[in-house]
Amino acid sequence: MKCRPVLWICAASAVFLTHCAAFKSAKAAEPKAKPTTEGPQLVGRIASIPADKRFVLIQSYGKWNIAAGALLTTRGPEERTANLLATGESLGEFAAADLQSGFLEVGDAVYSRHVPRPADSASPVEPAANQPQPQSEKIQKIINF
Repeated sequence: MKCRPVLWICAASAVFLTHCAAFKSAKAAEPKAKPTTEGPQLVGRIASIPADKRFVLIQSYGKWNIAAGALLTTRGPEERTANLLATGESLGEFAAADLQSGFLEVGDAVYSRHVPRPADSASPVEPAANQPQPQSEKIQKIINF
């Protein structure tokens, strides 16, 4: 008869523990959000390639927000690629870029990849005029006169 209460206690604790596991918090059930990575963005197409020149004209597919010196890539049929360097010159829907490497033709797609710039937290600090100069600088100024 002593086995029966122990058996009931084990069965009740097993049911209780499995019952509590069914009610997990909502935070534990949600997967952690991964940071979004920006892939290449289609910004335009090659509009013209002047003969014997190392630059191209790009027809943009929207407002041209590419900074001067930004790296652009092109892709064309037959796995043709090229690297371009934005010059910062633009007029209307056209912008200029220097050809860095690769091969391209009129109509190839132009892509830009957004690269965030680091914050300029380190700015040069100028010494205040009220601060006393170290002795070594005073001595050098006297010697130079």
